[in-house]
Amino acid sequence: MTQTADLEALTHAMIEAATRAGADQSDAIAVHAQATSIDVRKSDLELAERAEAVEIGLRVLIGGRQACVSASDHSAATIIEMAERAVAMAREAPVDDYLGLADPDQLARDADIAALEMADPGEDPLPDQLQALAFRAEAAAAEAPGISQIESANASFSRRRLWLAASNGFSGGYARTGHAVSTVAITGEGLGMERDYAGESRIWASDLPEPEAIGRLAAERTLARAGSRKPPTGAFPILYDRRVSPSLIGHLLGAVNGSAIARGASWLRKALQEQVLPEAFSLIEDPLRPRYASSRPFDAEGLPSRRRAIVENGVLTGWTLDLATGRKLGMESTASATRGLTSPPSPGNSNVALTQGAASVDDLLAEMGRGLVVTSMLGASINGTTGDYSRGAAGFWVEGGKIAYPVNECTIAGNLRDMLMTITAANDAEDWRSVQVPSLLVRGMTVAGA
Repeated sequence: MTQTADLEALTHAMIEAATRAGADQSDAIAVHAQATSIDVRKSDLELAERAEAVEIGLRVLIGGRQACVSASDHSAATIIEMAERAVAMAREAPVDDYLGLADPDQLARDADIAALEMADPGEDPLPDQLQALAFRAEAAAAEAPGISQIESANASFSRRRLWLAASNGFSGGYARTGHAVSTVAITGEGLGMERDYAGESRIWASDLPEPEAIGRLAAERTLARAGSRKPPTGAFPILYDRRVSPSLIGHLLGAVNGSAIARGASWLRKALQEQVLPEAFSLIEDPLRPRYASSRPFDAEGLPSRRRAIVENGVLTGWTLDLATGRKLGMESTASATRGLTSPPSPGNSNVALTQGAASVDDLLAEMGRGLVVTSMLGASINGTTGDYSRGAAGFWVEGGKIAYPVNECTIAGNLRDMLMTITAANDAEDWRSVQVPSLLVRGMTVAGA
């Protein structure tokens, strides 16, 4: 198994090779990733996959130009070739005067990585153990009366070690694990067939729910979908279930991303220090929460992670920025850089939480009276510049403050700026998610159904 010290050595070898090849600045990533996934069906093994690799990526900068290269071979000869190719590519790239590494005094120092508990200290589960988890989830779902078949049950595990180094002196890394179990169940046959799923993931195996609970939830959700039909057409309140409500906040996060702001392609580009949510709501990002899937001690440019309010008491307080977009906008980076092996840094979020409400979902159903509960969505027509919003949806129709029947094949539409200003939150956010958003009641949207 590749050790952390080996990954660190690889990144420093790439930096040295880039400097010898003529780069002004460079940064490098080395990743050792391993993953095992088991699918079962009808009490038998359906698919077993295991992957393990060490991959390396190098970014070089020369006079405002940059290029990224990657490889799965990490021999000394390959690293030299990568550096030479990257430098040659960068010399042909367009100039962007905002590109550049962080100043040394901006870099993270002595990060307390252990406090984030991002890697399960236990033994990695064996394939047989994962298969047993998947069988248990499948059996629990299949036991529910009315379930005609289990489309799939899955259990998986991943472990990823990463090291990042740069020519400005930064050098740091960490490990991350993930455990997951999911089930997809089916009820009915032919044109009357309906399906739904349940799935959860955790950093530590001890935090993952029992697979039986996941299987039973998949069956419960599927059986509730039986007999779906189209809802009426008109203007109604819509309750976004907590399974889909993060997508609404995701549109807000996309609109305040520095890349979109710098391009002028955001429906919130003129909304800084303006109200974008009702006053009761704040949207907090905290990359330093222990045992969360997107926690990180530093960003992809080596800046120390920190807690910040993206929206505070309904007011948009700032953009999400990496170094380059911050320079373009005349602002400091928010330590939000993310990147892959083959791509340069770009802004991204981690561990975002929206203020919860005091009301239960039943309270919100009673408040809405007549309308639509959305539990799943497909397709999207969203104008990033105007915020005009249209999506296919399925869920449940509400009459008299109670769920009346399941619905499918409908479209919901509105404008995101207007929608977000009308939200009321339930108290049911799932605290294990990296985007924690409760069910949200949105008023005055259009439903196109029967």
